Amino acid sequence: MDSTASTPHTPPTPEVQLHVSDEQSTALLTDTLNLLGQGLPNADGATGQRELERWETVLAASDRPGLAKIKQEVSLLRQMLSSSDTQSHEVAEVLASLGAEASKVAEESANGYSPALQNLSKVLIKASNLLSR
Repeated sequence: MDSTASTPHTPPTPEVQLHVSDEQSTALLTDTLNLLGQGLPNADGATGQRELERWETVLAASDRPGLAKIKQEVSLLRQMLSSSDTQSHEVAEVLASLGAEASKVAEESANGYSPALQNLSKVLIKASNLLSR
């Protein structure tokens, strides 16, 4: 292959703005709380990965300000759980950060999300504490 030849590029797929209804957001929060209420999913299990992918999709569709840190942490957590050499204390740090950020969002939240987000915050921080032991 000629090293001066241009590299073929796949044209980017146009992004279609996803609309997430209040009902879908509520269902996602409820599903996540139910999942975490059963204990932490195994790092090698697909359930936790699917849940994180759902969150990434919903967060990407949100135009709500103040979610950048949460988007970053959810993506990082999914990457960490996909890696075989991630240490539990690393996951604990990300969960604690997500818990703190969820609490901040809950304080500013409307539409009845505040209690569920506060509950999610507590569950994430509790999970962080369990992993850091």
